[in-house]
Amino acid sequence: MLAVVSRHLETHVTVPDVAPTLQSALDRWSLVSPQLQAVSEALNQGSLQHAMPFDPARCMAPLPRAYQWADGSAYVGHVELMRKARGVPMPERFWSDPLIYQGGSDSLLGPMDDILCADESFGIDLEAEIAVITDDVPMGVQPARAAGHIRLLMLLNDVSLRGLIPGELEKGFGFFQSKPATSFSPVAVTPDELGTAWHDGRVHLPLHAYVNGVRIGSPEAGEEMTFSFPQLIAHAARTRELEAGTIIGSGTVSNRDRSRGSCCLHEIRMLEVLAGGAPKTPFLSFGDRVRIEMTDAAGRSIFGAIDQRVVQLEVEK
Repeated sequence: MLAVVSRHLETHVTVPDVAPTLQSALDRWSLVSPQLQAVSEALNQGSLQHAMPFDPARCMAPLPRAYQWADGSAYVGHVELMRKARGVPMPERFWSDPLIYQGGSDSLLGPMDDILCADESFGIDLEAEIAVITDDVPMGVQPARAAGHIRLLMLLNDVSLRGLIPGELEKGFGFFQSKPATSFSPVAVTPDELGTAWHDGRVHLPLHAYVNGVRIGSPEAGEEMTFSFPQLIAHAARTRELEAGTIIGSGTVSNRDRSRGSCCLHEIRMLEVLAGGAPKTPFLSFGDRVRIEMTDAAGRSIFGAIDQRVVQLEVEK
């Protein structure tokens, strides 16, 4: 059921009379968004008597099932580093032509759902990212107009099984088994909620990633995003329409300033390879906990946190 959450993530109200689900709201955005905005303003003013405490543990993904989930790799410096560590040259066109893969959108995880995996040898890794949700996007849209189709933003953990990726890419058909279910923040926000941090189609705030309570990185999400969200949307819509409820991800947030850390373990490992010839940092193990969060200038969580545990899948025999 769709809920409107207060700005500081303290209270919420469900709005079945406005729209039963977020997808329903996106399908009728021009009609529904003013009503949702009015509820939000009343909730933030404390004038709704039926408001209830907000508990992110009860949240599913904002879109538990989406018409489309496509993830970009907008931080080309990150791609360059990965290829350099493998001794693979980077084509010059990577700086002008975005990379996007089609993810599985039939089962999207909530912020506190377990990361299930059958075997640690698969190389379980987090990837902390930002995503946008669009309304209906026409085929052939240009970036300047694509910006007007962004309705909401959220955080995501694009879980990757690093041990399975090379074998899949060798086949020349892209990711499938190496990209299990993606998880999303409990709250999706409209761009205006980010204030001055949202400009040029980018979010200019640090994204914090933790493993077992230890921060592994807080790279700034805006300054080195080679392709903006409008550019990613335009690329995705070059030969197809994007239906309302399409999710477009940024790819792993990354900075060249390594003092800010990393948003995935693979980047850390590749830096270790370049520095000493071999990786030292292990991938995730069963029982490990991952946390991803973004805060405003006052230190308040904007989207709520993704907070997940890695759990071994019990395979039926």
